[in-house]
Amino acid sequence: MRELHAVIVGAGMAGVQTALELRQQGWRSPVTIIGAEPHAPYDRPPLSKAVLLGGSGDALLDATFDVDFAALGVDLRLGVRAEALHAAERRLATDGGPLDYDRLVLASGAYAASLPGTEGMPGVYPLRTLDDAAALRPVLEARRRVVVVGAGWIGAEFATAARQAGCEVTVVEAAERPLAGVLPASVTAPMRGWYEEAGVGLRTGTPVASLEPGAVLLADGTRLPADAVIVGIGARPATDWLAGSDVVLDAQGAVRADDRLRTTAPDVFAVGDCASFPSARYGTRMLIHHWDNAVQGPRTAAANLLGGDLRYDPVPYFWSEQFGRFVQYAGHHAAGDTLLERGDPADPSWSVLWLREGTLVAVLAVSRPRDMAQARKLIARSAVLDPAVAADPAVPLKAAVR
Repeated sequence: MRELHAVIVGAGMAGVQTALELRQQGWRSPVTIIGAEPHAPYDRPPLSKAVLLGGSGDALLDATFDVDFAALGVDLRLGVRAEALHAAERRLATDGGPLDYDRLVLASGAYAASLPGTEGMPGVYPLRTLDDAAALRPVLEARRRVVVVGAGWIGAEFATAARQAGCEVTVVEAAERPLAGVLPASVTAPMRGWYEEAGVGLRTGTPVASLEPGAVLLADGTRLPADAVIVGIGARPATDWLAGSDVVLDAQGAVRADDRLRTTAPDVFAVGDCASFPSARYGTRMLIHHWDNAVQGPRTAAANLLGGDLRYDPVPYFWSEQFGRFVQYAGHHAAGDTLLERGDPADPSWSVLWLREGTLVAVLAVSRPRDMAQARKLIARSAVLDPAVAADPAVPLKAAVR
């Protein structure tokens, strides 16, 4: 009897974790991973959290996964890019030749969004890959004048690293405030002060009009001198190669997976940054570009690939280190949810809770890890809180459960 062949497209966290889960859950047949980058698989969080801040070149190596693929019985093919999927033939077209599969997992990740017209422009950098981080290290070491486009999570993290390296840093944001697309104004208001405190210039409400050698031109006519421009305006699912296949994409270009992480093509699953899935917990389809999703999703995908029937409905979680603060977020909130402050945002540590008809659905914790540890458990079990008790930062969150 012919052995079944599992192929994984993508050698990032989601792809590698899927291979590990397949082996741990009992898949004994061949496994092949293809990765577009030539580097050994590596973890992305250290690119902004350690590689840029690291004092030695070993920081680049420290991001590499400690996985013995040969011992695991996994055929790892690096520098191989997926080009098309022929689901009827169960065949993957790659720039290294065709690859047949019996089970396929899409873990192709996402790529950094770019400013229109700046592709390949000297002095303009994204921060998504190991090569991106390696290219930016000399910029920080030379203490150049840096303009960061985008005051989101990645923009703030890079600005933190650049300031610690001694660079002159200005962050430009088209929206009226930092993190405008993900957090309400009352929560982001104190974050503006973090930039000033760190000596980082922050220009909000003014889009970039164009770039020229050595400068960023803003829509209001301001010309900002820049030896380097770092673009941190989000990421897009790396799914263009699936055009014309049986795999349906959603409006954001992500693979439209179901709650078992199955795609619309037979025996094809999707995990990580390239896939969205429906959440019964939050009543919406979710596309999560964070590390925790790349770790949790493969457990479900591997189990279902092996014949299981597990639903994927996690409590999303991520963290960010910026301007001397450890910022964590768990859950998912909507505009109609009740916002509850837990502590004073002017203090070094505080939290914000979101309640939906009394049920805790999300939390943002700034240097309050205990709040986060308890909140994640409470959100997972849909705990109902007493708002008056939960608002007291001196009381453990678990004590606020009704």
